[in-house]
Amino acid sequence: MKALKVDDYVAVLFTCIGRRVSLLESFRRAAGELGLRACFCGTDTTRWSPALQRCDRAFLVEPVTNARYIDQLLSIVRSHSVKLLVPTIDLDLLSLAENRKRFEDLGCRVLVSDPEVIDLCRDKRRTFGFLRKKGFDTPTTMSVRSALAADRRGELKWPCFLKRWDGSASLDNALVRDRKELQFFAKRIPNAICQEFVQGIEHTCDVYIDFDRRVQCVVPRRRIEVRAGEVSKSRVAKNPLMMDQARRVVELLGAGPGVVTLQLFLTDAGRIKFTEVNPRFGGGVPLSIQAGADFPRWILQELTGQPPQIEFDGFADGLLMLRYDAEVWCNESDLKGAKVDV
Repeated sequence: MKALKVDDYVAVLFTCIGRRVSLLESFRRAAGELGLRACFCGTDTTRWSPALQRCDRAFLVEPVTNARYIDQLLSIVRSHSVKLLVPTIDLDLLSLAENRKRFEDLGCRVLVSDPEVIDLCRDKRRTFGFLRKKGFDTPTTMSVRSALAADRRGELKWPCFLKRWDGSASLDNALVRDRKELQFFAKRIPNAICQEFVQGIEHTCDVYIDFDRRVQCVVPRRRIEVRAGEVSKSRVAKNPLMMDQARRVVELLGAGPGVVTLQLFLTDAGRIKFTEVNPRFGGGVPLSIQAGADFPRWILQELTGQPPQIEFDGFADGLLMLRYDAEVWCNESDLKGAKVDV
């Protein structure tokens, strides 16, 4: 795609923006520092979205499963000359990837990986197979039926971890300690798989991939406390081995451009076990940005033809993020959100 110029008008669209106020404001700050004439747009299904109220332009769209969803986004892109589309959750990644060319034909770059990458990351069974095949350490993953058979043979180690193979945000996860609990939760968790339970410290790695699909920076973050599936307390942990392995995973996967989030455990024995790959901005990414890995600035620089100067490990080690609840104030009559008709 043709690069923009610094003095061009730049409209950025965030889909499913929800509560991503911090991410939105990071892009706004970066645009200001770069001297860009920028407009930040957001979509959601409800006017009650906090981040939607902080957007310059706010749009109400159908749920991502609706057949009109992509056409609504295309309408926004066309009508408002959007040059960059930033997904924020898993739900619309595949649709955006499959329709990326339609957006590019309108001059809009989409920060999304290829459809086969999205599908591999979404299906945790395939993620396990990919990681094993490429030689990375990862918890043993199997179907519930295979786990029960392994237990009958005396080969299953308890406890185990149950999750959806297509799940996200830690929904429907369960720790099971014996066969009875496994059978109980397997009936209640849709599309359940059984994973080896890993003892260790959980980390997230935010990986920046430039527009040429090259990994430029990896920021490991220790997950100290998680609330509702999203990290609430975290600390930057500059671990060179972890950074190198995360880089290799993303390079072999062929993900990008943009930010990809990897989940892993650092075991008591010092082993790195990867558990998930999320091809999008993670909820804890404000910590990496604050530590000096300024992903929004780099993205906007690339978008406007200003090659960013990026150091692979050029971020502050040990920085803590201690989250708290904040508020967006407005009158109900002033809530933003224009319906999009196509």
